Amino acid sequence: EPNVGRVAVPDPRLDKLAAMANSAKVIPTQLEFVDIAGLVKGASKGEGLGNQFLANIREVDAICHVLRCFDSGDITHVEGSVDPIRDAEIVDTELMLADMESLEKRIQNMGKRARSGDKDAKAELDIMERALALLQDGKPARVLELSKEERPLFKQMALLTSKPVLYVCNVEEEAAAEGNANSQRVAEMADATGAQAVVISAAIEAEVAQLESEEEKQEFLESLGLEETGLARVIRAGFTLLDQISFFTVGPKEARAWTVKAGSKAPQAAGVIHTDF
Repeated sequence: EPNVGRVAVPDPRLDKLAAMANSAKVIPTQLEFVDIAGLVKGASKGEGLGNQFLANIREVDAICHVLRCFDSGDITHVEGSVDPIRDAEIVDTELMLADMESLEKRIQNMGKRARSGDKDAKAELDIMERALALLQDGKPARVLELSKEERPLFKQMALLTSKPVLYVCNVEEEAAAEGNANSQRVAEMADATGAQAVVISAAIEAEVAQLESEEEKQEFLESLGLEETGLARVIRAGFTLLDQISFFTVGPKEARAWTVKAGSKAPQAAGVIHTDF
């Protein structure tokens, strides 16, 4: 079963506003992470957790790949060597194969409706055929060029490779600030495939988690040349990846962050707080 965790989105603006208003409570906005079991070659054909794994991915809004970008003789790698690009491609290939299979079935059914003169079916069929051609060319569905009218139809298809992607590069402690050659390769791959990348060191995150006070944590991070934890960077990158922004309500009782989609107007924001609007 996937492990689910809710985390607060760090935002120094909210803390400053709370201090100015002397708020009794601070309520940050939350992001939910679903930790799904690792995937093996052949998952799209049912290997490992296979179809269950793919069903879990289908339910999320974005995909976060944690990629090993450090060398260590103490920690073995299932593939026998460290290569984050290969690791990412194993997962991406399985997701592409699952999407291709799904589209091929749907194109057959949609083709019948389109031939009968159904305009909506023709529009959907065109998107499906373009997406399939892209996947067959080894590219994820998220790079498909779409008109404003086509986007809702494309979203309904719920393709696994249409979801936004964040690559999290897990590097050795010494490379936590600047990254290393492996994380640089991942950043280039992310640029080329319409994804994002962020660098963290899980070893540092584990050490920070054991420190008691915020002052100790900050001192420890500064000694390593870091301004904040990698976790904070991952959370913020995830929030941006989902195209979300925050706005705040502040008073003596509480300072609270609310979430709306980027580009929303004030009435939609008000509707988040007062659902009867």
